[in-house]
Amino acid sequence: MMKPIEAFSSSYAQARAKFLAAAAEAKLAVRSHLHPLPGRDGEELAMDVVLDGAADAQRMLIVSSACHGVEGYCGSGVQVYALHDAAWREQARAKGVAVLYVHALNPYGFSHVRRTTNENADLNRNFHDFSKPLPVNEGYRSIHSLLLPEQWPPNAENDAAIAAYVGKHGVRAFQSAVSGGQHEFADGLFFGGTAPTWSNQTIRQVLREHGRSASRIAWIDLHTGLGPSGVGERIFACKDDAAALARARQWWGGNGATPITSIYDGSSTSAFLTGLMWMAFYEECPQAEYTGIAMEYGTLPFPEVTQALRAEHWLNKHPEAPPAQAKQIKQQMMDAFYTDTDAWKTQIVAQAREALFQAVEGLSS
Repeated sequence: MMKPIEAFSSSYAQARAKFLAAAAEAKLAVRSHLHPLPGRDGEELAMDVVLDGAADAQRMLIVSSACHGVEGYCGSGVQVYALHDAAWREQARAKGVAVLYVHALNPYGFSHVRRTTNENADLNRNFHDFSKPLPVNEGYRSIHSLLLPEQWPPNAENDAAIAAYVGKHGVRAFQSAVSGGQHEFADGLFFGGTAPTWSNQTIRQVLREHGRSASRIAWIDLHTGLGPSGVGERIFACKDDAAALARARQWWGGNGATPITSIYDGSSTSAFLTGLMWMAFYEECPQAEYTGIAMEYGTLPFPEVTQALRAEHWLNKHPEAPPAQAKQIKQQMMDAFYTDTDAWKTQIVAQAREALFQAVEGLSS
């Protein structure tokens, strides 16, 4: 049996190789959707999809990684471990649940150690009807220039201005302004885009190809960067629907498990968001009952994560930055979204494994 720490990787290329090898060992076919751009080291990029179970199964569980590219270092580890986990695979088969693994929703960000896609878009703010007016984030508009100053690291004046904003509006309002999503500044943080990204179009294709035969579908989307270190918050990931929330709480929130939180009632560490990826489910698989969560694993405190994001976005705007500074910023970004310790990785796998078994029980109930 694979040890949890062996499932994780230090680069996108290594993560993809481990995922493809795990699929081959499990004798499962891989459908690779190739990205048009190369990776950081010139490697091929792809959204790789593996179905473990019957193509016409009535019950399906989707397990996805790297919606926010750099967060794939965590999510890929969970997927690789699951494909090596004989007890888990047998339980899913016994319950008649097909498991669809979507490895690297955003392979570009995964490889380049960015949270965003190659379009500089936050994939989880990109699922809008772009023929209609897009949401306006007044809070972000007022602090965009402060978040991404001309020089890095920021000077004392910049730090003071941001501290004054937080002092006036509060930490929660600052988080909402920064991370809620915006469509006005294409070079900015949490940019939702003005058109569907490659990843948006491709995951829709995957949902159409694999999800239209099922009558019940669950989705666990793996994330990092919010909350206490190593703790997997289970965030309700459906539209604001009381029946779906009740199912999610019954499946994943009982027996002393981490309670299900929601952006709709303010109980989640996440701000209220729009343009969320799982909204595509309702359009692409309208025949199925849908229940989903985002597993959000904590890493560093929110101010440190925000600082890493600011630095990485500044670097993307300033490719002329000295190599030593660029290397430091990329490492800062990795540390903000992936805790490279055996203890953290073991925590991640244990909590994910629990949620996987719970999903299968819920789908088959």
